Amino acid sequence: MKNIYLYIEGGGDRAQQQSELRSAFKILLEKAGFKGHMPRILACGGRDQAFHQFKKSFTDRSQADIAILLVDAEDPVASNESSINAPVWKHLKERDKWERPDAAQENQVALMVTSIETWIIADHAALKAYFGPKLKEKHLLPLQNLESRKRKDVLDALEKATEDCGRDRQYRKGAKSFQVLATVNPHTLQQNLPHFKRFIDVLRHHLA
Repeated sequence: MKNIYLYIEGGGDRAQQQSELRSAFKILLEKAGFKGHMPRILACGGRDQAFHQFKKSFTDRSQADIAILLVDAEDPVASNESSINAPVWKHLKERDKWERPDAAQENQVALMVTSIETWIIADHAALKAYFGPKLKEKHLLPLQNLESRKRKDVLDALEKATEDCGRDRQYRKGAKSFQVLATVNPHTLQQNLPHFKRFIDVLRHHLA
């Protein structure tokens, strides 16, 4: 039986935040239908560290295992094609000068377009449930074409929408990201974000 290893950008170098990332993604993927056949989730810190660990896995692990890399796109992606074999590596080569490992397939990488905050802001209902009545919904971005938004615009919108929710409740990138991510509905995200749908389809393909 093959094992799936999911290398995720994020979590920094602190064990607590890495644990929170793993927990949030576990909850998200279980809600997406993967309960009972989950990939092994690895919090890798920065994007370069995630890519390095992903590449290293091809020499460290059994050939029967599958490695999948999940990183922020950082910038909007030219193509919104949601096929599992969409040319995602092209974006990473152009932006980060990353070369696809010879042993890696196109469907062994997925992108958070443009970042994890885009996933979070794509579910308005979850945000209202998490942040409560003081959430300023007027500052949330429209759901159409969310993946074309710059990451700064998405983060600014989340911070502005939650600024009245209290000092310890306002959205901040970091641990708060994973707490909120654990509450979103993956089916809503699949409807609003082509690259999130592709990520789920990539996992289904390899876990089939």
